[in-house]
Amino acid sequence: MKNIPLFSTNVNKELKIGSKTIADFQKNENKLPEVLFLTTFPPRECGIATYSQDLILALNNKFKKSFAIKVTALELQNEKHTYLDDIYAVLETDNQNSYVELAKNINRNKNIEIVLIQHEFGLFRGNEEDFISFLKSVNKPIIMVCHTVLPRPDEKFRQHVLEIDSIADAFVVMTNNSARLLESDYNVLQNKITVIPHGTHLVQHSDKEVLKEKYNLSGRKIISTFGLLGSGKSIETSLDALQSIAKAEPEILFLIIGKTHPSVFRNEGEKYRNFLKDKITELKLENHVKFVDAYLPLESLLEYLQLTDIYLFTSKDRNQAVSGTFSYAISCGCPIISTPIPHAVEVLKNGTGIIVDFENPQQLAENVIKLLGNEPLRKKIALNGIHKLAPTAWENSAIAHGKLFEKTSAKKIALQYKIPKINLSHFKKLTTSFAMIQFSVVNQPDLGSGYTLDDNARALVAMCHHFELTNDPADLEYIKKYFNFIKFCFQSDGYFLNYVDEDMNFTKQNSENLADANGRAVWALGYLISIGDLLPASLKEDADLTMQTALINVNKIHSTRAMAFIIKGLYYSNLNHKSIKKTELIQHFADKLVQMYKHESKENWLWFEGYLTYANSILPEAMLCAYLATGEHSYKLIAKKSFDFLLSKIYKNNSIKVISNKGWLIKGHESEKEPIGGEQPIDVAYTILALSKFYEVFREKEYLQKMDIGFSWFLGNNHLHQIIYNPCTGGCYDGLEEDYINLNQGAESTVSYLMARLTIQKHLNQKARKNKESAMISANKLRSGIKIDNSISYVRAYK
Repeated sequence: MKNIPLFSTNVNKELKIGSKTIADFQKNENKLPEVLFLTTFPPRECGIATYSQDLILALNNKFKKSFAIKVTALELQNEKHTYLDDIYAVLETDNQNSYVELAKNINRNKNIEIVLIQHEFGLFRGNEEDFISFLKSVNKPIIMVCHTVLPRPDEKFRQHVLEIDSIADAFVVMTNNSARLLESDYNVLQNKITVIPHGTHLVQHSDKEVLKEKYNLSGRKIISTFGLLGSGKSIETSLDALQSIAKAEPEILFLIIGKTHPSVFRNEGEKYRNFLKDKITELKLENHVKFVDAYLPLESLLEYLQLTDIYLFTSKDRNQAVSGTFSYAISCGCPIISTPIPHAVEVLKNGTGIIVDFENPQQLAENVIKLLGNEPLRKKIALNGIHKLAPTAWENSAIAHGKLFEKTSAKKIALQYKIPKINLSHFKKLTTSFAMIQFSVVNQPDLGSGYTLDDNARALVAMCHHFELTNDPADLEYIKKYFNFIKFCFQSDGYFLNYVDEDMNFTKQNSENLADANGRAVWALGYLISIGDLLPASLKEDADLTMQTALINVNKIHSTRAMAFIIKGLYYSNLNHKSIKKTELIQHFADKLVQMYKHESKENWLWFEGYLTYANSILPEAMLCAYLATGEHSYKLIAKKSFDFLLSKIYKNNSIKVISNKGWLIKGHESEKEPIGGEQPIDVAYTILALSKFYEVFREKEYLQKMDIGFSWFLGNNHLHQIIYNPCTGGCYDGLEEDYINLNQGAESTVSYLMARLTIQKHLNQKARKNKESAMISANKLRSGIKIDNSISYVRAYK
């Protein structure tokens, strides 16, 4: 019997087994569970279509190898669309047969695990019974996303919802008010309802005046509204208010952004827009109103919203459950004035916006004039709004939907987070011509916060690591900058100062304990020296000289973590050019840590101190580095025992929870309830760095698995199920608290994330190289006619 190769070495041909190719077998084997969205979809112009497109994009960007999303587009028989995206099917909502055929198709498809329906009653008007029959026919779990929940329903309407409730496995609503209505007015069980707010876009917040200039609006104060135009928006209320506003603010311009709603246009043409134009002429407001009559691409829309000084939402629909339009506006930093629809009442409280009565132009005008005359108040409201809506970012909406998919599929869907691309934007934005700025207000660097040696030492390590991985010559400018700042902080007495103000003067804070900052400086210098062969000779020589000088008094440092940082710095600087003096210093500090370990460790407490506080992972990692530098076996044993002990305290239930700065973990008090929140990105990052080093030495796959779990903390695998890393800016939020994320993206958190991300990348590169080598070996064996057992060995080809 002759062996047939499992795949052809000719890339232009595919080996067939029976009627199938190898690719077919692999495709079937790797088939992901599918989530089928029933929704309107672009190019159909409607809010739900845009909503679904944004949500699907977020889900696909957020997760990998977890599920595949398919779309069934909702259409009318006489209203067809040409879709740019792949569409699984079309449901003609006014065609009874279409419902029947779709149900059969869904039931036959074994890959579909969940059917998710973006529901608005108007989408199925006139065919409600067909819709209910369809739901009853489908034998898959159904998630019903309710974009509208009407209060005080009549009995017929209520019974319709009750029928849906008897079939659906879960409901998603976008406000707490809608959830209460489902419970109180429709008797839907609370455990079937999940509140997932309308998603909002992460925005970099460009300069308002620059954007006004781009759109030829310089010198104007801008109020705006947007959305598909229809009489329900009550734009005339704003026009009536504009008379008074223009008298107080002559430079005012009101932007009405958006084309007429397709269904409105189909029924009445441009009747409403023409009514508004006539009113503008009647009120002599031609110089104060501009129509942007287009369905804008997202980038342009977000720019218009960012240049807006005040956003107006004047809907007169008392029951409008949610508005994506003002959600987008808030995320762009617009102060909002809104009528009291339920969504607005829920969101615009505690200083996040202003509520005015329905169809009350006088009240609207008074509040617009007040806000336009008070820039600090506008900024305060805008900042409050950004913080309020941060949890509703599309990335967080994707996580919430993903968690619901897991639950609804009975664990047939398991979430795996997709690792974002490396993004240095915010990292570089924080860096001036002098050094890296310490703090940031949201994503805007706060120059007044000055600079620290701590941040610039970490930044130097991160940029050196990036240069190792990419060999990007642009990195050299930053490496030199952070190195020069370290030299700037070095004093004639042989120690480093830490705090520098915006005018490049050392501050009074330098009277505080500086041992850890000195340790970090040595670590950074050592890491720089370790890649010296990649750097200009003069830079390497300068780093060597600075390191030698910094080591003169270093043995006088006694801080536990400072000693650990120093060990790491000495270890890295010794990698290419081993120094006996540096090895002796490593042994000196490692022996001190050994003494501490022997003094504190007990059967159930394998640690160097009587408490776990901050930057814990640095201690066992330093001991491992000491072992690698000296060969002393006792260092290796203590490193392993202490690190595994630490991991047992911070890894639970497939997630990481680092020690909270709200309350350290004290020996003998382990059974006490741990505080929630107070988790810092730097502690997660240091853990990932240590896991990487331990894997290199011990080759235990558990360390790799814990690296992935630890990194997923940044991506949403934390107790709030919200992102810590901001993929829009490339920055990292400053901390995870009990019920909120600290949205400021300062240097410590941003650099910590980057260090963790680069460590993950190093292992991804190693894995890719290993896979490539394995593939080449397999291909060579196959060319020789040797049958192998590899990842596609389930395919057997016989003569």
